[in-house]
Amino acid sequence: MSKRWYVLHARSGYEAKVKLAIEESVEREGLTEVLGEIMIPTEQVVELKDGQKKTAERKFFPGYMLIHMELTEKSWLAVKNTTNVIGFIGGVSGKPSPITQREVDKIMARVQEGADKPKPKVAYQPGEEILVIDGPFNEFNGTVEAVDYEKNLLKVEVLIFGRTTPVELEFSQVTKT
Repeated sequence: MSKRWYVLHARSGYEAKVKLAIEESVEREGLTEVLGEIMIPTEQVVELKDGQKKTAERKFFPGYMLIHMELTEKSWLAVKNTTNVIGFIGGVSGKPSPITQREVDKIMARVQEGADKPKPKVAYQPGEEILVIDGPFNEFNGTVEAVDYEKNLLKVEVLIFGRTTPVELEFSQVTKT
């Protein structure tokens, strides 16, 4: 039997504690050869706090984690009986079904992409009202016209002296109103 990837549902906010508890349980039970990696899929996000750019981690699927393991009765019980584990996703009771390698690859690619290029914590949509909080247009209101997530730029129509003027602003220079 070989290791496969399974989706594990845990109490939201307890993913890191569950991961540690599973690793300790598997070590205690002598099942280290059947357990591989436990992954909590996250991405890097950039947020503005007190005028400073801060990078933080955000979970893709809060309350869910991936576990690479060989499914045996003992390994299943060791994982399933861990505190704050709700259960496996998919399959039938007592026999969870693994996810496909294609699904795992997509999640891994998304994790890698998030590590390479942090995303903004806030998503903007054309037509949204924003407030400029930094730069020469500080404290002006505007309307989002276009969003460029690759460059973290917004094209905004700002009302200056009774006329709308198109300006390009970084995500960190604006906030939603």
